[in-house]
Amino acid sequence: MQPLSPQQALEKATETGCRKANLTSEFSARGIAKMTIAGAMAGAYIALGGLLALLVGQGFPEISAGNPGLAKLLSGAMFPVGLILVVFLGAELFTGNNALLIPGWCERRITAPKVLINWVVIYLTNFIGAILFTAAIAWYSGATDAAIYRDAAINIATAKVNMPWLVVMVRGIGANWLVCLAIWLGITCPTPFARIVALWMPVMAFVVMGMEHSIANMFYLPLGMLHGADITIGCAICNNLIPATIGNIIGGAIFVAMPFHILHRK
Repeated sequence: MQPLSPQQALEKATETGCRKANLTSEFSARGIAKMTIAGAMAGAYIALGGLLALLVGQGFPEISAGNPGLAKLLSGAMFPVGLILVVFLGAELFTGNNALLIPGWCERRITAPKVLINWVVIYLTNFIGAILFTAAIAWYSGATDAAIYRDAAINIATAKVNMPWLVVMVRGIGANWLVCLAIWLGITCPTPFARIVALWMPVMAFVVMGMEHSIANMFYLPLGMLHGADITIGCAICNNLIPATIGNIIGGAIFVAMPFHILHRK
């Protein structure tokens, strides 16, 4: 089987984005239930990837002390599990939709309000799923009770809210540029194994480089706060989630979807 050409990948991405936008704007019990479940699943899957990245990346302090890149590499190797679950299991991820809905809008097959409704609904349901996973699986279950993980969670969350606003936004651009490239690359792949590899590599790269993914931060910030980080909800939202979200939208829509649409549309 041959991989899809860039033109075929654009067509498939356009069809997928139109379907997503139309389902979100379907204000019926079925449509609302499907989007709520699919969005919450995606938030939980990304949080699962974040938990794996924390446990493995911070689990070898003696080795990492002399090899500072090792912790980042181990975290990067684990985090893509979340996106792989999102793609293969049909969940709805805000950051992926930042790119997938744009070609349909450029072709005037879906309207701007439909795009915005989808983004808002999926963002909120991603948040619900991430918070529930963080509170139940990562915190209440005791998975991060060990001092090394507790301290790491506090340090990570504190660092995220103390970066300059513009730095967070730029890192948000970098994160979703790579995440959406991974999704777009996965669209071209003819086999499940090839798609896993395509999803894995760019996402691992953004984690290693320390970029800011808004949905992942819906795990890292609450976990740090639950473990006692001196962070208020307002601080977490204003200092990190808002600039990271803006950067994610720019990274997916402007750095991925629009260039592909300009280059490869028929």
